[in-house]
Order: sequence, then structure tokens, then C-alpha cells
Amino acid sequence: MRRFLRESGAVARVELIKLIRDPTELLSRAIQPVLWLVVFGQVLAHLHGSEVGGVDYLAFITPGILAQSVLFSAIFYGIAVIWERDLGVVHKLLVSPARRSSLVLGKAVSAGFRGLVQTAVISAIALSMRVAVRHEPAAVLGVLAGVLLGSGLFSTFSLIVACIVKTRERFMGIGQLLTMPLFFASNAIYPTELMPGWLRTIALLNPLTYLVDALRGLMVGGATSVHGYGVDFGVLGVVFLALVAIATRLYPTLAE
Repeated sequence: MRRFLRESGAVARVELIKLIRDPTELLSRAIQPVLWLVVFGQVLAHLHGSEVGGVDYLAFITPGILAQSVLFSAIFYGIAVIWERDLGVVHKLLVSPARRSSLVLGKAVSAGFRGLVQTAVISAIALSMRVAVRHEPAAVLGVLAGVLLGSGLFSTFSLIVACIVKTRERFMGIGQLLTMPLFFASNAIYPTELMPGWLRTIALLNPLTYLVDALRGLMVGGATSVHGYGVDFGVLGVVFLALVAIATRLYPTLAE
């Protein structure tokens, strides 16, 4: 176990160094949540009224925008793995004594760094807009845990897609095809009670729904987790472990 954690930590540390040396991706990703909250959020607030389910709409949508940022940042993480394959980095990793599962987990952890940066950006935006967001230590720690788990989940899913398609062009097309359905078939910008029955069923199968539900209950005063934190984190954890297992088996095929 110690060796596994040490190997995963080494992979995550390398990814963090790369991120620090070239933070342009983080800066560009920070623009999108600004537009969603400042422009889209305020327009929808007028359409929906000032409250949704007894919660101010801007406060209601803030956890959804955070979850969206986590999704959008992580879902395209696989393209970096394809670049590594083309540069020969993947081949070097695969001939190393490191376990395949530690390589996958290390990359999932590194994706969590991006999610934490997005959390800081959105928290700052919410603060500047005077959105009522909770700042209790327990709530903040819960949000950080949810963001790390969500980032790891969607980045691992992205890695699986990269292992299957193997080319940047196909990956970009599939990534763009997946992000919007995942986002809109969730409770990120409207409650599931407003959805037709068929869409509500899809939302219950969508892991993003459980991430949003957990973040909303932790971040917004007066809001509660619809499914319960145990269910939310349990679903995210089970899906994440399943995706790690699949990615561990597929990762070596990326070099073929």
C-alpha cells in the first residue's frame, strides 16, 4: 500500500509541476464560470424568480456552476494523455515498475488540483457578488472533498475515452458530445422536480447529479442534500473506483 501511494503521489507531483509552469489552462477555464454566474445566472434569476425551493437562485446555481467547471476541466483531461502518448511519455511510464493503477490514480489526483483552483475562483466570484455561501470549516472541507472526488471521477472517465479513441481529433469530438448532455441532464441549473420523467431517470443515473446535490447541501445555507451525503459520496466513490479499475486495464492499450 505504501508503495502504491508513493507511486501515485509521484505521478500527481509531476502533473502539478507541469500545471504550475503553464497555468494558462487554468486562467482560460476561469473565464467560463464568470460568464455563467455573472451573466447567465442573473438572467435566469429573473426568469425563475428570486428563489428556487426557498433558496436564492444565484446561491442555488453556484454549486451547479462549480460542478460544471469540475466536469469541463476534467472531461478534456484525456487529451493530455494522448499528447503524452505521442511524445513517448506513456511508453516510458509503462516500462517503469510502477503499477498501472497507481499511474491512473496519480493522474486522477492531479486533476483534483485543477478542481481546487476552480473552487477558489468560483468562491471569489460568489463572494464579490454577495452570494450567500456557507464558510463553516466542516462545509468547506466537504466541498473540497466533493470537488476532488468529482475531478478524479470525470478525469478517469476522460482517460478511458482517450484509451479507446487514441487520437486527439476523435477525442475532442467525443468530449464535446458528452459535456453538454451530462451538464443539462443534471440538477446543476434547475431542480430535478422540474424535469419530465424520462429526463429525471437519466439524471438519477448521472454522477454529476450527485456531485451537485452534495455541493449544494454543503455550500448553500437553507439547502439540503436531496439524496443524503452518504448516498451522494457513496455513488461518486463507487463510480470512481469502477472507472479506475477499467482505466487500469485499458491504459496499456493506449501505447499500442
